[in-house]
Amino acid sequence: MTPDAIRVKPLPDFRLEVDFATGEHRFFDMKPYLSYPAFAPLVDNNLFMKASVVHGVVTWSDEIDLSPDTLYLLAR
Repeated sequence: MTPDAIRVKPLPDFRLEVDFATGEHRFFDMKPYLSYPAFAPLVDNNLFMKASVVHGVVTWSDEIDLSPDTLYLLAR
């Protein structure tokens, strides 16, 4: 089981800085995901910069979120 995200900071160029419950600190590039319909609204930088963590999941709205599994396994 992968750890939950506990903090997210949206960065320029559609990157996320994420802290996990393990104490690890990683960076995740969202650019490759913006072409998917589920994440397409995030090309609006104002929306992208509203990322927050809700119950361990990085979330932008009720309809747009990114699982901690994806973040943890693919972030650097």
